[in-house]
Amino acid sequence: MYGSRGSVMKALACLVAFTMVSPVAAQVPRSTVDMPASAGVPEFRDPKTGQIWTPNNVGLVPGPNTPADRAFDPLGQAARVDGVVVQRPKVTPLGAVPITAGPTVPVVNIENATLRAVPEQRWQVVLYLNNNSGRTVVPLLHCSFTNAGKPVEQTRVLLPAVGGGVRVGLTVYGPKTSLFVDRATCKVESP
Repeated sequence: MYGSRGSVMKALACLVAFTMVSPVAAQVPRSTVDMPASAGVPEFRDPKTGQIWTPNNVGLVPGPNTPADRAFDPLGQAARVDGVVVQRPKVTPLGAVPITAGPTVPVVNIENATLRAVPEQRWQVVLYLNNNSGRTVVPLLHCSFTNAGKPVEQTRVLLPAVGGGVRVGLTVYGPKTSLFVDRATCKVESP
């Protein structure tokens, strides 16, 4: 009887384990697709010709293909500035920062960088640089202006001496706004 009771207990344990595992094993991972609602294609009926124009057929009429007839495609831009542009921007001292440079805090770091275009002039990155050390340093930065991941301009930024524990603000100029830029990355190269 002892042997059969042990067998019954093992059988019950397997049954409990099977009922606990089977619902989990029966769940199949689901893929998720997220898409915006489609509003349909806007259309316009020409009152003189009766032609219906949509974004799918505008511009398919034979005729001259001038730059004025084409929309600017920023992703198709192939222009870039060759070489590396060297800048020596003015810096404006803005205040003090704690002296915390060490194994986990860099000697200098960049904060609050923003990219903007000044119409009919140049792209600009305004940034703040903190000297976290107690000594005077001469930082060297590298900024890369890109469009859809493709380089547009590379810039080396040579800064004047920044005193220990000082926060400065500066502007780094990029390419002319006739070239499209969607991202700028600036990094400290030295110290």
